[in-house]
Amino acid sequence: MKLIIVESPTKAKTISSFVSKDFKVLSSYGHIRDLPKSTLGIEVEKNFEPKYIIPTAARKKVNALKKEAAEADEVILATDEDREGEAIAWHLKEALDLGKAERIVFHEITKKAIDQALNAPRGIDDKLVDAQQARRILDRLVGYKLSPFLWKKLYRGLSAGRVQSVAVRLIVEREREIQNFKPEEYWTVSAILKKIKGEEEFEAVLAKKNGESIDKFFIKNQEDGEKILKELDKKDWIVESVEKKEVFKNSSAPFTTSTLQQEAFRRLGFSAKQTMLLAQQLYEGIELGEGPVGLITYMRTDSLNVSEEALLNAKNFLENEFGEKYALPSPRRFKTKTKGAQEAHEAIRPTDPARSPDSIKNFLNKRQLKLYELVWRRFIASQMPQAIFNSVSADIKAGDYTFRASGQTMKFDGYLKVYPSKIIESTLPDIAPDEKLSLQNLTPFQHFTEPPPRYTEASLVKILEKNGIGRPSTYAPIISTIQERGYVQRDDKKRLAPSEVGFLVNDMLVENFPEIVDMQFTAKMEEELDEIASGNSEWKNVIKNFYVPFEKNLNEKYESVEKREFQEQTNEVCEKCGKPMVIKRGRFGRFMACSGFPDCKSTKPLPPVSLNIKCPKCMEGEIVERSTKRGKAFYGCSLWPKCDFASWLRPTGESCPVCSSPLVMGANDTIKCSSKSCSFEGKELVKKE
Repeated sequence: MKLIIVESPTKAKTISSFVSKDFKVLSSYGHIRDLPKSTLGIEVEKNFEPKYIIPTAARKKVNALKKEAAEADEVILATDEDREGEAIAWHLKEALDLGKAERIVFHEITKKAIDQALNAPRGIDDKLVDAQQARRILDRLVGYKLSPFLWKKLYRGLSAGRVQSVAVRLIVEREREIQNFKPEEYWTVSAILKKIKGEEEFEAVLAKKNGESIDKFFIKNQEDGEKILKELDKKDWIVESVEKKEVFKNSSAPFTTSTLQQEAFRRLGFSAKQTMLLAQQLYEGIELGEGPVGLITYMRTDSLNVSEEALLNAKNFLENEFGEKYALPSPRRFKTKTKGAQEAHEAIRPTDPARSPDSIKNFLNKRQLKLYELVWRRFIASQMPQAIFNSVSADIKAGDYTFRASGQTMKFDGYLKVYPSKIIESTLPDIAPDEKLSLQNLTPFQHFTEPPPRYTEASLVKILEKNGIGRPSTYAPIISTIQERGYVQRDDKKRLAPSEVGFLVNDMLVENFPEIVDMQFTAKMEEELDEIASGNSEWKNVIKNFYVPFEKNLNEKYESVEKREFQEQTNEVCEKCGKPMVIKRGRFGRFMACSGFPDCKSTKPLPPVSLNIKCPKCMEGEIVERSTKRGKAFYGCSLWPKCDFASWLRPTGESCPVCSSPLVMGANDTIKCSSKSCSFEGKELVKKE
């Protein structure tokens, strides 16, 4: 009997259905060895030797696997194909005392892929294991060394992470950009025109003066706009030029981990963590009636490679399903641009292009189906022709000014047939150079520049990848961790905003450990990890080069940085000892504590702040500002739990004129209805100066 060990029970079940009775497939249920939680677990003085342990929860499983391995004729380790999977395979080999163990890898969990892998086993790749160990040890050293510093200099309960701290810095700096932003006024002028003998109206926008293109701030204020309107009074509107051309729009590449997370957020509203959980389920296998089947290829990848077989299958599917005009004469291949990408991997694609979402929708839950459909459509579209548009643009002269009108209509949908996106089509009437037009309306419009938007999970992943921060397996954990620690929270539009504690921790790290939160330094560390994985660097040297100056700086900062006190006096006294109560800051926000700490450890939450607004639900209590256990602010009734009114958005005290639900303060200083079924949105409350 041959024993195959994988890390997931679902994966074990799927593989079991593809192999003969000569094989037994078991799961390790993830990592079976790790660094201890209670201590550093790294012998710094002994060249950073890690001290791995088998966690209590994994011991029973390890003993069972040991017994099975001892009875097996051969042990095959079939964990995932990335560095993490390679490390799990190595830990299994060590923990199970396997003198010899074969390693197999595959990009998808299908019978053909498993058979091919079993026919081409290899040994464990020590270089990949070393790269994973180096990342784990680096993160442990930073986390376990910096966190006590934050406890001592700020307050208890704080923690720091090597890559997570860079992500928090990005979010904090973006928030400060928004806070410091000063809007600038500018105006545009729009003309509504039509042919002298025609009914179809179209819009043209001011673009040039005296043949020179104008910039955004050409019209600075209303006075400038009215001056232009006077200059255009009674002018003839003559078509100066008309340009007609075909515009081609290319399909995007199949997904990598980063682009899948971005697109799943934009199109489906899925968080990075949720996307990866669903992708894992689709990869490991879904029961389709005839047995479990892996529906997509491995979902942690930064490569755009696609197997020749998959490209051919996609071409055959397109020809059979949509006809030859929707299939390319030869496959389209994409070049990976991501720094340090693993070119041996594949892009995320369906394991069988002919397995359309409609054909398997009864076997998937709603979210699985949505993500599978996104992956399937993106891959199929990548092998389809360009979409073609007829584009028309016209320059229309009036006095010294030139206005630009444009239109676009679809000629051939191409890949958009499968992967639709928002395309705005507009038409222009058939106009010709030197033709005189009739002005229907001329209007100046006021605008203000806007601050950069807060990061969403999608845009944060994009900038992390662009700057070489993290790798495919780390994006989702980074975003989850900074939210779970309470350093970052999501606003009403799912954008990421720093909390008060996020500002404090970031500022402390930037001031005292600038390299730890420096984007270029962190990206360089990623490159060094890649060098370890390729065999060009020795992992202990990389750790040493980082740790020696880091430890020296840390020791200096312990001496030179003074503790920051965050206490506010109150008029309340402690119910236990009678000493004054003070307001302190903790991991999840402000709270009251006895000034006699540590002799007296009495604490209690701050009384909620009233907005002096009657509760719109019970009309008895007042709306007060509260916070969750994680420190996220929300608004509720002062009579809770008698009244359970709660809202993430600040109520205005007024009722919706459409449905009578409470009105709340939305984004950009607007008011909106709190009812999800009502689309009422009111006027802007605060005009920008």
